[in-house]
Amino acid sequence: MREVYGRRDFAIIGELVDPGTRVLDLGCGDGDLLAWLKEHKDVDARGVERSGTRVQKAIARGVSVYQGDLESALVDYPDQAFDYVILSRTLQETRYPLQVLQEMLRIGRRGIVAFPNFGHYGVRLSMLRSGHAPKTELFPHDWWDSPNIHFFTVQDFENLAHRQNWNLERRIFLSGQRQVTWLPNLMAEIAVYLVSSNPA
Repeated sequence: MREVYGRRDFAIIGELVDPGTRVLDLGCGDGDLLAWLKEHKDVDARGVERSGTRVQKAIARGVSVYQGDLESALVDYPDQAFDYVILSRTLQETRYPLQVLQEMLRIGRRGIVAFPNFGHYGVRLSMLRSGHAPKTELFPHDWWDSPNIHFFTVQDFENLAHRQNWNLERRIFLSGQRQVTWLPNLMAEIAVYLVSSNPA
């Protein structure tokens, strides 16, 4: 499976985004994904990032990035302002994930959500063997130094989507270089969803 800037989830997101669309990336970091989408998909690329240093790097790459906290910044955007709103490996770091998801589906026609699956068997085994908060390649931080404040699984996300009556248009699950098609809650390291909301 191919990668974009060393990230398999970026490659999948790149395939999900249609050319020439309006894209907002929440927690966009250095703007790697936005710059790639701008160059290869000719999108109108915008981002929100908390770190001033990362915002400067993103701007230097030629993408329009706003410095701010994504949880408070989203209320300023009008409904359906974007074709896609991307949240890649950021949801588990937000204080109010449901609010963030609701807002991204308000301001975007579709949301693309990618997250590390805390239900992966490697995470489970790490905790079982050590008796401590899990540390794996995807979760290398100590519990007291981790940016992750919500530990959820593929099944948790799908249960929430069902409760909120969201459409899960696409589901892609990854483990290493492979795509997972069997028992994703146990076998997937990364989950990528294309999500939309049902009209009220």
